[in-house]
Amino acid sequence: MRRVLVTGMGMISAIGENVQQNHQSLRGGRSGIGKAAFFESLYAASLPFGEVKLSNQELKRMQQLETAPGYTRTCLLADKAFCEAIADAALTRGQLSSLDTALISASTVGGMCLTDQLYQDANHKSEGSEFLESYGCSAHTLKLIKRYRIKGFTDTINTACSSSANAIMLGARLIRSGRVKRAVVGGVDSLAKYTVNGFNALKILSESPCKPFDVNRDGLNLGEGAAYLVLEAEELTAGKKVYAEIAGFGNANDAHHPSAMSDEATGAIRCMREAIGAAGIETSQIDYVNAHGTGTQNNDQVEFFGMGELFDKMPPYSSTKSFTGHTLGAAGAVEAIYSILGIVHSELFPGLNVSEPIGGPAPVSQWRGEYPLNYVLSNSFGFGGNCTSLVFARV
Repeated sequence: MRRVLVTGMGMISAIGENVQQNHQSLRGGRSGIGKAAFFESLYAASLPFGEVKLSNQELKRMQQLETAPGYTRTCLLADKAFCEAIADAALTRGQLSSLDTALISASTVGGMCLTDQLYQDANHKSEGSEFLESYGCSAHTLKLIKRYRIKGFTDTINTACSSSANAIMLGARLIRSGRVKRAVVGGVDSLAKYTVNGFNALKILSESPCKPFDVNRDGLNLGEGAAYLVLEAEELTAGKKVYAEIAGFGNANDAHHPSAMSDEATGAIRCMREAIGAAGIETSQIDYVNAHGTGTQNNDQVEFFGMGELFDKMPPYSSTKSFTGHTLGAAGAVEAIYSILGIVHSELFPGLNVSEPIGGPAPVSQWRGEYPLNYVLSNSFGFGGNCTSLVFARV
């Protein structure tokens, strides 16, 4: 079976405009969670967010899209991260347009980041804006397809918070099975009234920076961002820079509740076990877990319990959502890149704001260098119980 290798990465988040800036922030323990400057909402003044530190106009200039119609913030963030990833992998226009190249993206809010404009257009209160074709979950994917002339298999996944982890999994499966030779995979989400109001109704938004796996955790912070990885079959990578291998993946759905995980961690345990099994390794070989770790009461307790059930000895773990906020459909890909950075640079990245851990062992609380990582497990658990785990391996 073909090995699937990562040859390119691109991202933008609250802690950096590219992979290098994100890495520097992780090393320095610099969180991007704070007061929103561009997001217009009743809650912008009272709640902290993981907002990208660029306006839409700045993003348009950066991507040379000043005159391009119908680009929502979701589309702009996706284009920025996608562009960095394909440049990093040195993909040519011909390779991007090849039928052997797939694009699998993910999002939860899509173009509904323009919540007010959508309301105006949908209720005939406007004459029709430039965004009429931009509200769907797949609108950003269609923009990428058109701009970069992608002709192979394409898809957009929405499985809530596990969306882009599932995009990575699908891309790896397509390559392993020989259906494609390479895949650009990832996801994007931007801050939106639609999601902020929805999460507020669930009463799981914190009024302070989130503290995953802390006894006194009181909710999550919503964030935004985009991240893409270029996956290629091993035979294409001779002489190329290679970051890591997609060694294993697992997906399970406990179907317990629309927005909560089962106390028994049924789906979480199963997907972690499947991912480790697919990688052909033992649980004891996992050197670090990039936990889903949202900072909510239910999620953190269930994930911690699930890891305790799976591992005889708990490996180091932490949640990098304390840096970026919960980027929803982008989270799986954002945290995949963080996991790979840890492998490449032999580093452990900390979870922030933990003063009283929910149990032992405590999550990693400080950056650690010269810490070799051979296998990293990254968890992404979505609403409806859709749970996905990925295993990344050193090459």
